[in-house]
Amino acid sequence: MKVLVINGSPHLSGCTDRALREVERTLADNGIEVERVDIGTKDIRGCIGCNYCRQHGRCVFNDAVNETAPKLAEADGLIVGSPVYYAGCNGQALSFLDRLFYSTSGTVDKTMKVGAAVVSSRRAGSTSAFDEINKYFTISAMPIVSSTYWNEVHGFTAEDVEADLEGLQTMRNLGRNMAFMIKAIAAARENGAVPQQERSSFTSFHTEG
Repeated sequence: MKVLVINGSPHLSGCTDRALREVERTLADNGIEVERVDIGTKDIRGCIGCNYCRQHGRCVFNDAVNETAPKLAEADGLIVGSPVYYAGCNGQALSFLDRLFYSTSGTVDKTMKVGAAVVSSRRAGSTSAFDEINKYFTISAMPIVSSTYWNEVHGFTAEDVEADLEGLQTMRNLGRNMAFMIKAIAAARENGAVPQQERSSFTSFHTEG
């Protein structure tokens, strides 16, 4: 059982990293393998809606998105971490997620892969960034993992986050809850109890003329 962790922060030893490390350690303690992908310093552009991926099964821009797609296919869970910029996720993380989810929509079945957002902020804006990330999960039949507070830490530096005892506690509870959900869903798969998804209807309200 495996969780893929995406760190959207360009500060590889910053606040977001510190929060993610707390979750990763807890997952490992609960028997879950973890793989981290740091994208914050990579050259990632946004989706251009060219639909190349619909025909070729991969994004037209051959970068970290295409490198990560096979890792997502193998994972049982996905954690996306982002710092908060102007009350939202950083643009790097959103561009990456747009292209990762869209380009794999026909090649990677995300149904019942569990998802969790982790955000870090100095003071505010964290819940709107949290909502942004969760939207990728809810459109993909991915159960969202909760904790005992919103999945966030506060601080301007990683050292500040060390003093956010409730934030770190939230990360540990998130890790335990994610490990439990992954194991529970795996057991349900073995018993044929995972719900079937209908995907035959696609309503776009397009009119001719």
